[in-house]
Amino acid sequence: MLALRLTRAARPAVQLRRLLVAAASAGTGLLLLSSLGRAVAHPEAADAAALRLAWCAAPLAATVYLALAVARTDPGTRPRPGLSAVGLGPARLMAVSALTTALSCSLGSMLALLFFLHLRGDLTGLPFDGAAAGLLAAGHPLPVPAAATLLTVPPVTATVAVAVALRPRDPRPPARAARRFGRFGAPGGPAGPETFGAYGRFGTRLPSAPGDGRAVAAGDGRGVAAGSGRTATAGDGRMAAAGDGRAVTAVVLEADGGDRPVPDDAPEPPVPDTGAGAPAGLPWGVALVTAGLAAQAYAGRSVPVPALAVLLGWLLTGTGLVLAGPGLTHLCGRLLQARRPGALRLLAGRGLMAEAARIGRPLGVVCAVASAGCALTALTELSGGPEPAFGPLSALGALVVGGSTLATLLTAAVEARQYRAGTTAALLRLGARPALLRGAAALRAAALPALFGPLVLAIAALSALPLSR
Repeated sequence: MLALRLTRAARPAVQLRRLLVAAASAGTGLLLLSSLGRAVAHPEAADAAALRLAWCAAPLAATVYLALAVARTDPGTRPRPGLSAVGLGPARLMAVSALTTALSCSLGSMLALLFFLHLRGDLTGLPFDGAAAGLLAAGHPLPVPAAATLLTVPPVTATVAVAVALRPRDPRPPARAARRFGRFGAPGGPAGPETFGAYGRFGTRLPSAPGDGRAVAAGDGRGVAAGSGRTATAGDGRMAAAGDGRAVTAVVLEADGGDRPVPDDAPEPPVPDTGAGAPAGLPWGVALVTAGLAAQAYAGRSVPVPALAVLLGWLLTGTGLVLAGPGLTHLCGRLLQARRPGALRLLAGRGLMAEAARIGRPLGVVCAVASAGCALTALTELSGGPEPAFGPLSALGALVVGGSTLATLLTAAVEARQYRAGTTAALLRLGARPALLRGAAALRAAALPALFGPLVLAIAALSALPLSR
């Protein structure tokens, strides 16, 4: 009920993103049902039906990726102070996000089923003069359990992905226990409570400075090294000067091992900035792209081109682009700040460097899809024989994959803008002009295509060159 209320009370932009998820789920469900219809109409061609069903993995992955991006940017399920007191903790909000995703994808699956039955003529007769009858097995009975199983794949997969990605995590860093000494100087503390004589065991107090060998224990449990008849300053580990000019060291030894209970009103430690620094996936991405291009070049040497080698090369190239996306975005931000930048280029470059981990991976996915599309187009134009038939189902699959990846990139840009809202407000309070911030955003939006566009065209040309011979 709470998920339904949050869905109904959301803003129009949020509703639009959820409708995009439903549309992508509907397209994926229609492709799955069409593969089922193909298998029902041609039971003798089991291999072709299995291959058609396997090609539905790309639209399914794009749909799940879009659903995950939309769930991350949903403002209704974002943790806020005070929600845990009314029972809306991180686990409950994660469940609400998963249920909202399940509702959107289930709506898309229902629309796919209705449209599929309408095209088959099971509702009001054959539309479009029966043009889709051959593709959807209009004259054959539809197996209901198989159709229901295929239609539950997008909602279940998207819901599980959202639940795993948004699971509650402890934002506090793990506590580092103070080093203790055991018996005879062995590392590690005692397993039980201290017994009689533990104060004088070896390692619990360091030896004193050169002098008469006496050691004075401070009242608060800190060891103080003293000389013969001279006083030393009991400090927190800093060097203290003795009377004759010699330096003595006052060492702090915590006898309780740091096991004191933390009060309830103690402030939480700051969350470490894990995204600082350059992303580490750029070398791996370059290596995978090189391996993918090499696999495609090796496949082009054979007269009957092996489809498995071509598919493997495209998978390696796409995975490399996805891994290299954050690093290339970070590099683009660094290039914007080169050669004595002004305020505009500095803001744009720093913004790209800070958002590299957030928008770099969706941008890499878009580049992988665009390079594959450009390579297919180039192969179609360079082939000497008749052009391959790209029917309506192929066009629907390309539309689902391309539209979902573009929508994911735009959603990631919205998420980056939400996380940048505090910095933008601080800059405005400091006197920055709104025109300067808009110019920095426009420069960021123009710098990314200038870097990734030629890269996509080059990879597409190199992918299509060995196969077009």
